[in-house]
Amino acid sequence: MRKKEKIKTAPWVYFALVIFAVITYVAKPDPLQPPRGEAPSIQHVFYYGWLTAISTGLGAIPLVFAPNLASYWVGISNAVAAGMMIAASYSLLNEGTNFDDPHDTTSISATVRTAIGGLVGLIFINLTERLLADYEDLTVGGLAGADAKRALLIFFVMTLHSFSEGVGIGVSFGGAHGSELGVFISASLAVHNIPEGLAMAVTLMPRGTTLATAVVFAILTSLPQPLMAVPAYEFVYHFIPILPAGLGFAGGAMAWVALFELLKEAVEDSGLVTTAFVSTASLIGMRFLNDFIDQGARS
Repeated sequence: MRKKEKIKTAPWVYFALVIFAVITYVAKPDPLQPPRGEAPSIQHVFYYGWLTAISTGLGAIPLVFAPNLASYWVGISNAVAAGMMIAASYSLLNEGTNFDDPHDTTSISATVRTAIGGLVGLIFINLTERLLADYEDLTVGGLAGADAKRALLIFFVMTLHSFSEGVGIGVSFGGAHGSELGVFISASLAVHNIPEGLAMAVTLMPRGTTLATAVVFAILTSLPQPLMAVPAYEFVYHFIPILPAGLGFAGGAMAWVALFELLKEAVEDSGLVTTAFVSTASLIGMRFLNDFIDQGARS
């Protein structure tokens, strides 16, 4: 069984961690929670979006106890990530098709917009994969070749997924009860982001990258959340009609990577039966977490 050699942490990774810490401290609003009955400030909206983003880095922490894995366990980690991403893809597509907002004035149904977004997402990630195939010397986080391409694809789909979540944060802070709802939605997304960070980490750390590198890449995938939350909050009526398409786009792209990249490699390293069992268990666990969060949102 082969083991991946540890890759040295690049200086820019430490610099990024320092920047993240500075932003977390400097951007904190006072008071932390928007006053009840008052409209949240832009600083509040950005900061809660920022907290959801940095929570993604927590997903890499469990792997600190097993950073170097043989090929069999790399396959297991891919199966876990695939199950998580399939569950997340289902949630995105389901949310898009059932999207219903009183401010959504477009005549095109949410289902059609989600389907169009999903199709575009599939085409986009397929073209991206073909483009990356032309770059044999590609490196990502110290990885090279096929490992780098796979990590970059997952990084892309996770980042695209975060755009729609950022819009969701911004929209949730609007309205009469925006102060309370926005905080709750942000907290829910922060919890949801942790396993997504794990999905990113299991594609990096078993292949030799360090914990610091995995944490930074996980957080980077969620940076669109605070960046999109502010404009979505300021221009909520303009963002609502395109939200189902954005959800579909991210869901389609994520499904492609899970089915045709992660599961394929998992079967090669760990076998079909093991991959099927592990990915199914991962999918069910992720769905259980999503349902738990949704029940909390409705209560």
